[in-house]
Amino acid sequence: MMSRILNAMTTATYDYLVIGGGSGGLASARRAAEFGVKVAIIEQGAWGGTCVNVGCVPKKVMFNAAAHAEYIRDHKDYGFNVEKKEFNFAKLKKARDDYIKRLNKIYAKNLENSKVDKILGHAKFTEDRCVEVNDKKYFAPHILIATGGHPTVPAIPGAEYGITSDGFFELEQLPKKAVVVGAGYIAIEIAGIFNALGSDTSMLIRHDKVLRSFDDMISTSVTTHAEESGIHIYKQTHAKNIKKQSDGLLTIETNNGEINDVDCLLWAIGRQPNTLSLGLENLTVECDKQGHIIVDEYQNTKNPNIYALGDVCGKFLLTPVAIAAGRLLAHRLFDKGKEHVKMDYSDIPTVIFSHPPVGTIGISQGEAESKYGRENIKIYHSAFTPMYFAITERKEKCHMKLVCLLPEEKVIGLHIVGLASDEMLQGFAVAVKMGATKAQFDQTVAIHPTSAEELVTMR
Repeated sequence: MMSRILNAMTTATYDYLVIGGGSGGLASARRAAEFGVKVAIIEQGAWGGTCVNVGCVPKKVMFNAAAHAEYIRDHKDYGFNVEKKEFNFAKLKKARDDYIKRLNKIYAKNLENSKVDKILGHAKFTEDRCVEVNDKKYFAPHILIATGGHPTVPAIPGAEYGITSDGFFELEQLPKKAVVVGAGYIAIEIAGIFNALGSDTSMLIRHDKVLRSFDDMISTSVTTHAEESGIHIYKQTHAKNIKKQSDGLLTIETNNGEINDVDCLLWAIGRQPNTLSLGLENLTVECDKQGHIIVDEYQNTKNPNIYALGDVCGKFLLTPVAIAAGRLLAHRLFDKGKEHVKMDYSDIPTVIFSHPPVGTIGISQGEAESKYGRENIKIYHSAFTPMYFAITERKEKCHMKLVCLLPEEKVIGLHIVGLASDEMLQGFAVAVKMGATKAQFDQTVAIHPTSAEELVTMR
């Protein structure tokens, strides 16, 4: 009996305990605190998680830098006598890193303003359903797991000589010769940045196209754009062995030959959930074969009052999705009258910051035909050169596609590849989410001259 009393006295108790200080965890913790409950959040790294520290935020800074390099090449066509004489990678890195540090402080300050307790360290569940951090136990009737994920490194000889997307943000100088292994959005984004900034850039992909999980128009056009921009794409190729040369550079042995004198090898072959060291074996929390936590439509795990969301669940690995899911969970748990709110995972807009960028919402043509039958689908497609390139030597096509469900031609898929696709998508995403039809698109007055007008004038 004395032991039980002592344990109770040494265990800090909260109403809501959040494990993971990334986008989803922060959003859920702060929203829950608005309802007057006692909240704590646990984080072992920098506040903001993947997105802020080694993901979308610093990546967008690098994308912007790469865009500047591309624009410089076009300046002469617009009458400016400008040339890229020098690129100071170290200056860019410092400015980017300083910006991220400011964001870390803002996130920490926001938690203080919301009266959310910060607990620094690694969290692990114990057998008595508590969470242990730095030898101290914490308990809450409601616990959220939002620990995110990390990049995958292949189990091949010499893989340790490569870096991941995390390591990309640690580079002190621009590589002279970079090889990116992978065909997903992280691979094509980083390869595009390397290439635009001046690295001799190659990609190793296992099939013939990048972004194969997206609509075929996106996959085909992004692959073509990448090759036309100067990226060497080795198709149906995978790395087998990595060796370090006497000069410190790398030789990559593939199933189709060798690539020598590589000073940066980057693995972008997927991500894994951060679940292995959480002590989930002490709970009745179910995971899939990859380690992702399995949840229902309300973010519930198999263990009552333990929840999970974000990248750790392996579904829609996007910051705004985690934020929305986190806030909705807080409402469901602590906001009276909101017990049945949940995240709607349909029609989520997605942008890929490739060169040019991609914007997509809804389902692909292939998915639509499989789900509804080819005879019930009507496709509208357009390919054109944006006006920006009308007078430039460098040309870049824009591709657009509307996937419509007959008979009313409801727009169930919208896909864009081209300059400013990222900024175009948000407004059209609202229309798709509201169930707009092609006729309603047609009734909208076009904004001329823009690329976006093509989406409401397409025939």
